[in-house]
Order: sequence, then C-alpha cells, then structure tokens
Amino acid sequence: MRFSRIVEDVLRFEDTCHVYVLRRGREAVLIDFGAGDVLDHLGELGVDRVTDVLVTHHHRDQVQGLARAAGAGIRIWVPPVERELIDAVDEHWRTRPLDNDYDVRQDRFSLLDQVPVTGTVAEYRTARVGAFDVHTLPLPGHTVGSVGYLIEIGGRRLAFTGDLIHAEGRLWSLAATQWAYTGFHPNAGLEGAAATILSCLQLLEHGPELLLPSHGEPVADPPAAVTRLRSRLQELIDMRRASPWEPERMLSSPWKPVTPHLLRNTTSMANSYALLSEQGTALLIDFGFDLTTGLAGGHDRSSRRPLLASVEALHRDYGIERVEVALPTHYHDDHVAGFNLLREVEGSRVWAPAHIAPILAAPKRWDLPCLWFDPIPVDRVLPDEGSVRWREYEIGVHELPGHTLYAAAYSFEVDGRRVIATGDQQNTAWDQQGGQPELLNYQYRNRFRIDDFVRSAELYRRLRPELMISGHWFPYEVTDGYLDMLLAEGQRLARLHREVLPVEVDFDAEGFGARITPYRSVTAPGGSVRFTVEVRNPFRRPEPARLRLVLPPGWRADPPERELKLSAGQVLDVEFEVRIPEGAPAAERVRLAADLTVGRMAFGQQAEALVSVR
Repeated sequence: MRFSRIVEDVLRFEDTCHVYVLRRGREAVLIDFGAGDVLDHLGELGVDRVTDVLVTHHHRDQVQGLARAAGAGIRIWVPPVERELIDAVDEHWRTRPLDNDYDVRQDRFSLLDQVPVTGTVAEYRTARVGAFDVHTLPLPGHTVGSVGYLIEIGGRRLAFTGDLIHAEGRLWSLAATQWAYTGFHPNAGLEGAAATILSCLQLLEHGPELLLPSHGEPVADPPAAVTRLRSRLQELIDMRRASPWEPERMLSSPWKPVTPHLLRNTTSMANSYALLSEQGTALLIDFGFDLTTGLAGGHDRSSRRPLLASVEALHRDYGIERVEVALPTHYHDDHVAGFNLLREVEGSRVWAPAHIAPILAAPKRWDLPCLWFDPIPVDRVLPDEGSVRWREYEIGVHELPGHTLYAAAYSFEVDGRRVIATGDQQNTAWDQQGGQPELLNYQYRNRFRIDDFVRSAELYRRLRPELMISGHWFPYEVTDGYLDMLLAEGQRLARLHREVLPVEVDFDAEGFGARITPYRSVTAPGGSVRFTVEVRNPFRRPEPARLRLVLPPGWRADPPERELKLSAGQVLDVEFEVRIPEGAPAAERVRLAADLTVGRMAFGQQAEALVSVR
C-alpha cells in the first residue's frame, strides 16, 4: 500500500516525493503533489474531494503532475517567490541563459510546461486552507523560495518542511544548496547551506513536534536532527571561509546600536536602519534583503527573496510593537525589496520623496538598473526638499543625485547626535590617516550627472552632520577633513569628465539626448500607448530640434514627428500617442525608437522603448 499513517487523519502517499494527505471527513488538503497518482487512490481513505494543494517548492519531483490538479479544479497555492517557475515557467525556459551560463541554481529542475495556480501562500501568517489553519514559514535552503507549513492536528504541531531536511541530520541534496557560482561573498557556493542552518534554527523556534520531509522518514526529535545537520553543514561552510561563521548571532543579535534609538541591521543587504520612537514603534530607512547569506545567481524573480527575521528581533529585543514607516534612500532592489512584505505583515506605510515615488509605484515604466520586480505603492509622497515629522523626530528630506538621479538623503537628530543617511552615495570608510580617496559610487545608467557629487558635498557642508550612515559601509564619524575631501573629490570627478567629454556637445555624463517613458508597456492589437519623450539640447545656444518616432510597419504615431525650439541646454518633455493596428500579431518586446536631430546635427535613434502586444 502506498499510504502510511503519520497521525490521525494525516497520511503519507509515496510518489516522486512524499505527498501528505490532511483528511477532514470526506475532503482533504494535500501538501505537495508529486506525479499526481494520489488522486487515483483517495477512495482507499474514504476521501471524495481534494480542495487544495500546498506546494513547498517548485522542483519537478514536487509538482510534475500539477496540471492534473488544475484540471480537477483543485485550488493550488505556491510560494510567492517561485510562482513564476510554476505558472509562467514557459517564459523561464524561453529566456533562461544557456550560453556562458554561471547560474548554478537548480531552477532547470522546474515544470516542463506551466500550470495555472490559484495564488500564493501568505508568509509569516496563518490562513485557513480547507478545514485547516496553516502557518506559512519561509524556509530558504533547498531553493531560494522554499516554504514550510506548520499545522496543529490532533493536539500535535506538525511541520511539513519540503526538502529543508532529510531524515535525521541529512539533506536530500547538497547540490541544490549551491545558489551561486564561486564569487566574492564569504558564503559563495554555499549560500543555500548557510540559509538551511538559519531556516532550521527559525523552524525550531516554532516548537514543532514532528518534521515531515518531502523525502525521508518523519523526524521525531527535531532539535537533535537539526544539531547533527548543522554541525556537518557548518564544517562544509567553514572549509570555504577565511573565518568561522556564527549563524546564531545573525538570528539572536541582528541589530547593532548606532545610538540607543538608532540601530543598524548587520544581517541585511543593503544596510537597513531602525529609528526607534518612545511610543514603541519603529521607522526603517531602507529594507532590502534581510538575513542574507549571499544572493543567488541569476536576476529572475525566483533568485531574490525578502525576509523579516530582523523585524521579529525588533519586537523581541526592543519591545517594538510595529514598524510604522519604511523610508527609501533610493529605488534599488537591495534597499526596497522588503517594503511590500513589511506592508503585508506589519501594516507598515511607505513614505517616499516625490522623485522616487513614481519609480517604486511603476518600475516597468523606467529604463533603469536594479529595479524591484513588483510595484511598491507609496502611502505618503514627501517633498523632494523639506522635512517631515514622524513621532518625536523631524526628518529632513534632501535630493541626493549621484549614485542615482533618484536618491534622497535624510537628516535628523537622535540621542543628541546629528545624523545623515546617504544610501549608496559614497563609501564611508575613508582612511583619515592614510588619506585614502573616497569611493564616489556613480553608475552612468543610474543617470549620474557631472556635478552631482559636488552638490552632495555642498549639502553635507550645509547640514554639518556628526554621523553618516550608508547602505554598504559602517556608520562614520564625520570630520571637517572628511567633508573637505568629499568636496575636493567631487570637484575632481567633475573636472575629469569635462576634460574627457566633448566640448561642443553636452549630453552630461549619461551621453544621450532622449529617453522614452514608459520603457516597457503592454497593449492589445488595435490598442494605443501614450509615450513621453524627454529631449535635451546639447548645445550652449538655442537650436531647433526635430523628433520622430521610429515604429514597426503599420504602427502609427500621433503626431508623426515634432518640431521643437529649444533654448541652450534645455530639457523638454514631448508627448506622442502610438496606435497598434488591429491585425498586429502577438509579439513580445517590439522595439520602437526616438530619432533626434538638433540644429544641423543628426543624433539618430537616441532612445528606445519595448511594447508587448498580447
């Protein structure tokens, strides 16, 4: 018989993985699905109907028969980070790099054909699924997006753990825990093994009496099994590190005080900071990838996962009732990836300056690097320059272009210290003794402008902060010498750009005279898309300009082209509406461009945009 009894009304079915059947009367909930053969044997259990399937991770041995569940009308719930590897896996197979491939994750162990799902499970929360209350716990390790399910049945707390652990102190696969090709991170090549240890330790905090893995026998003594597994994995990890790794510290003490009411998260990528109020609430400055053991290879949705372990530590260790506000220094994923999860679990509100808010709210409109996958709604739009009150703090808001055009600095006083948060603007590890030059962290595609670091240095000199906190370096005690150095380096950077770039044509540092928004859009045949083209006169004199859109055959722009009069150095926004013909075939990322001529100089197709016709 392929069924074995775990406890009353919980049975295990042997398939390509263990499929757990949670029975209540004549209905059941399944955890994982395997090849789907369990549907042929439900009558042996007196079960007429399966209401739901809960998936622990995307690997084929867990879900290869999932199309059968969808066809039977069973609700399918999957991990949030791995949804695209189940219901959009066709696109994954179409776009996954195969040549010069350094992505060693087992994302190829995915469904051959996509299957529609009902939705995703709500991590860190308990939800009613069929006749059961199910708590979903993130358990990265075997895959980046793996989850486990904690359920009270018959007075016992059961943990359905997928492939996090295999029997007593072993793993089903070590190869699956290698998320990235050997690189520069201290855990490179063993990111999943490090995450497995942390996931096991967090799982034990929930007090499960029995671990039920996808492969292997039930684990009746979870603490002992985790201790054995951890010892073995720790040795493997330490073999690849110059210094030993301490997983307990990441969980027990993620926050390090900068001042009594300002904390730095030492386990996040990038740094996040918690400003604590006397009322028992917190404001977070940035919140990207928490409890990171190193980012997985690849740049797809399933390689990037926000977590909330450090927020749990805020509640536990600092008496914080709620994270009220999340405040971004800029839009990059390592600074904002966790914002939506904070909103869902903590009820946090997102505040953002006016020049950053549109990017968070609609990332696909923008041609920028490091965008987060999902829109992040902004609850309060702040002035680009001004101040905002939160609890007992007055927080100055300042535009801070440089690392990216869309960045802000925040100034405030806490515990008698004047502090400024600068995101990734510069490395705050300047060697005062050796005079080591500062790393001015500019990236051209982030829309760096030649004088940005001069302006930021001048801002710091006006504000006179005593302490600078940043995205990837330690808090820094600011001195006059440091501020003088930043100004000198900013001026030197600007001078070098002006000496290297053309004198007669000034497209500033990024080198283009046009930009199209939205960069990515979707429309149906017969539909239309409204575009804004930002145009720049690169000359130090007024000039006429001609702008036209270059379109696929049969597409039409209204107007077809624009004649403009631009003053010296003027930047102007120009509107076009593009109509797609009724009979246009479905196509992904159809290209169009903006062709620019200013004065007598033809600059050609300066900007592009992508339209998917569906």
